Amino acid sequence: MTLRVFITGGSSYLGQHMVPFMLQQGNRVCHTWHSTRPSDAVGGEHVQLDIRDTDKVLEAVESFRPDVIIHLAASNRSINEASMVSSIEEGAKNIAMAAERVGCRLIHMSTDVIFDGTEGLYTEESDASPPHAYGRAKANAEKIVSAYDNTVIIRPSLIYSLEIKDRSTEWMESSIKEGKSIALFTDQIRNPVWTGTLCQACLELATHPYTGVLHVVGGQTMTRADFGLKLMEWWGIEQAGLVVTAATPPDAPWPQELRLDFSLASEILKTELLGVDQVFSNHSRIG
Repeated sequence: MTLRVFITGGSSYLGQHMVPFMLQQGNRVCHTWHSTRPSDAVGGEHVQLDIRDTDKVLEAVESFRPDVIIHLAASNRSINEASMVSSIEEGAKNIAMAAERVGCRLIHMSTDVIFDGTEGLYTEESDASPPHAYGRAKANAEKIVSAYDNTVIIRPSLIYSLEIKDRSTEWMESSIKEGKSIALFTDQIRNPVWTGTLCQACLELATHPYTGVLHVVGGQTMTRADFGLKLMEWWGIEQAGLVVTAATPPDAPWPQELRLDFSLASEILKTELLGVDQVFSNHSRIG
């Protein structure tokens, strides 16, 4: 079945994997970008779009008439907090409005950091407890898009791939090259999720009847320290004696024990929720 897939944030980290994946599956894809123009090699149709511009969003979606919108745009890297919050919240409102206007499926990518990490294990029904502005904005965005009845909200954990370094790995590598010491935290617990898992899950959910929140994460629970060390090993990054493992500073705003219950996703999806060790063992190492 060929789908018409509209992807916001096609130049984002996940978008750089989602766009080619959806094209490889034989779908027609239109993806948006805001400040980073995609390479022509990416393929598909693309349009420059500020998702806060209601009229432009409606125009782009109505023109393409998608079967499904996969909303990835709006990150925590905006130039200031107000810009970040408006991109996340206003963008979610406009995308949901556009999906309703054309009557298509909406897959909204949220985050695990709508939780503060004090509860331990979170289900889809757990109350949001965002620890910072990004988490609050993403929690608000969930409320906004959930008003549209053909929506599935995916909550991932730390996203990584085997082809493109994630931001944390880039930071570790650049810090080490500059001779700076870095700390990896032993008490921050997460469920890192591979881009391949998220792409496959989105493809499956595009035609799946499920609506509501779904925790799509990796099946392996691990500390940020263990995860960081495994990524450095995968990418061949030498530690140079500059990496230490330690507990999170008491004044840090980052969640600690942030495990997501993924039993529902395991039950309703055919997509396998692979852990980090499974993903690495299934692929040849870089170099």
